[in-house]
Amino acid sequence: MNRVLQVIILVIILSIVLNGCKVNSQEEVVIYTSVDQIFAEDILEDFEDETGIKVKPIFDVEATKTVGLANRIISEKNKPQADVYWSGEFVMTILLAKEELLEPYASPSAKDIPSIYKDPNNLWTGYAGRARIILVNTDLVKPEDYPNSIYDFLDTNRDPDKMAIAQPMFGTTMTHAAALYACLGEKEGRTFFEKIKDRGVKVVEGNSVVRDMVVNGQIAFGLTDTDDACIAVKKGEPVAIIVPDQDNMGALVIPNTVALIKDGPNPEAGKMLMDYLLSEKMEKTLIEAGWSHIPVRPIDLRSVCMSTEEILPMHIDFAKIYNYRDQVNQDMTEIFVK
Repeated sequence: MNRVLQVIILVIILSIVLNGCKVNSQEEVVIYTSVDQIFAEDILEDFEDETGIKVKPIFDVEATKTVGLANRIISEKNKPQADVYWSGEFVMTILLAKEELLEPYASPSAKDIPSIYKDPNNLWTGYAGRARIILVNTDLVKPEDYPNSIYDFLDTNRDPDKMAIAQPMFGTTMTHAAALYACLGEKEGRTFFEKIKDRGVKVVEGNSVVRDMVVNGQIAFGLTDTDDACIAVKKGEPVAIIVPDQDNMGALVIPNTVALIKDGPNPEAGKMLMDYLLSEKMEKTLIEAGWSHIPVRPIDLRSVCMSTEEILPMHIDFAKIYNYRDQVNQDMTEIFVK
């Protein structure tokens, strides 16, 4: 073999080796997330710095929050483009599980997360939740008269014109209604909302509207989410957050959920990212940042706007809540619209 040919072969071998190293050094993971970019971006960048794995995030736009990316995963089912799905709630995650688009994975980071926040087949794991709470105007209601249950909305000694809920055909209020159906039974769940309607409790466009009406003194208290309520608390408004039904059925806690997408392009990197996101450190980070408010595992911290000590959550199968949503939507439309 002449010397020129030897040099050419050597160059080819070196090129193959170097290119192989280059591919390995550019390992990547693709994540679809409905978590607000302002909260998720720093966490994903920290993962990159710690692991050297390039993260390619796709964020949901506000107009199609959560639903948009779930539909994208469904449309890509024959050729998945993402590895991890990270949602601010559980409904669309369960939909993806029912569509058989998620891969089972029991993350070691989730070993201390209670089983109620895990899919029984390890298709998804929940953590770092927000809760359905009652927001009270402290100028209008004395502490001894604070409501402590959703059933205070049915108390005939209270003025229904001074309380409000968001429309229960949509969003987390519909999820809450479905949870009540799952917890109380269909008949009692529907009866609760029929009484809300019959009493004349105000039904408004959204949770933020409920919050603003409490803040402005238009109502004495209302049912909303911790994320809306905490905005008012941080601004120093005359409000108090009451976690309801702590002596019986508990409050609905809506967790973030993380799942591995079936047949994603980078499954091992996807598992590493899931382990990172589901760690106690990251749950604490999300709560301290204000995206979430309720830890699902025992963590020594205080939310920026409320106490998280010993909150009793509703102990309900989240899949059961999901299964009631269509019926609840139909029932709530019959009660409040027709």
